[in-house]
Amino acid sequence: MGRREATELFARDRHDGLAALLGNFDQSAFGEPAYPSIESKAAHLLYFVTKNHPFADGNKRSAAFLFVDFLHRNGRLLSATGEPVINDVGLALTLLVAESDPTNKETMIRLIMNMLASESSST
Repeated sequence: MGRREATELFARDRHDGLAALLGNFDQSAFGEPAYPSIESKAAHLLYFVTKNHPFADGNKRSAAFLFVDFLHRNGRLLSATGEPVINDVGLALTLLVAESDPTNKETMIRLIMNMLASESSST
């Protein structure tokens, strides 16, 4: 806001939308975690924040930030050599998700997960 790039509405939670979204990551299906890996959780976090609009403004920017922060908090932001696994091209995924048709959700999730997996396996 100090740089006049956002308003007071930026990242203001709408009706506990973020809390509900984050609560989904603890769900299970048939006795197994619904989101079993860091990559799965990160991909779904990026997708859900981008598509479900839990904030009054700044959903794409917040989604990108939360995605990177989640990877950082879970030790997956940097490769074994100290290189970021997400760069500007990776963050373009947020825009790709935003423009994607909701019927392509699983394809988008797999794309993000594969990108994260390929980054970790190349180190």
